[in-house]
Amino acid sequence: MSHHTLVYGIHFSVSDVDGNLLDQSEEAHPLYFLAGHGALLPKLEEMVIGMTEGEKRQLTLEPEDAYGEYDEENIQVVQRSEFPAEIELEEGLELLAEEDDGEVRPFVVDQIEGDEVTIDFNHALAGETLTFEVHLIERRLATEEEIAHGHVHGAHGHHH
Repeated sequence: MSHHTLVYGIHFSVSDVDGNLLDQSEEAHPLYFLAGHGALLPKLEEMVIGMTEGEKRQLTLEPEDAYGEYDEENIQVVQRSEFPAEIELEEGLELLAEEDDGEVRPFVVDQIEGDEVTIDFNHALAGETLTFEVHLIERRLATEEEIAHGHVHGAHGHHH
């Protein structure tokens, strides 16, 4: 069975329910991704894979299909001493925590009070209903190398 992995190139924008633009690809740098590698939210990838080159589509995702519900459990208070001393902690700082199983989880420093630091593991867009506008500009077969590496090698070297 010959299984071809496809590379998709898209321009996209993401808005919240009030129509505020949260993120978008730059005109000069479309987002390229390999199908089936989890680069996009599953429902979004599903839509893109069904598109033809040049097509534009819109998709609105509820939090559970986007970045999850906001979860109070994801807020933790830890001691300042648990952070490496050389890190200058400030509110809004994004850091990565390495779990015991080697899994890396991003979090944001929410509040600092004396030696107590409140950290938030919720995704910045948790709890948000998001609308994605996607323009598929390119669809092609992935090269052997791209498949081996699991990501796209574009004109600008590695896209991550």
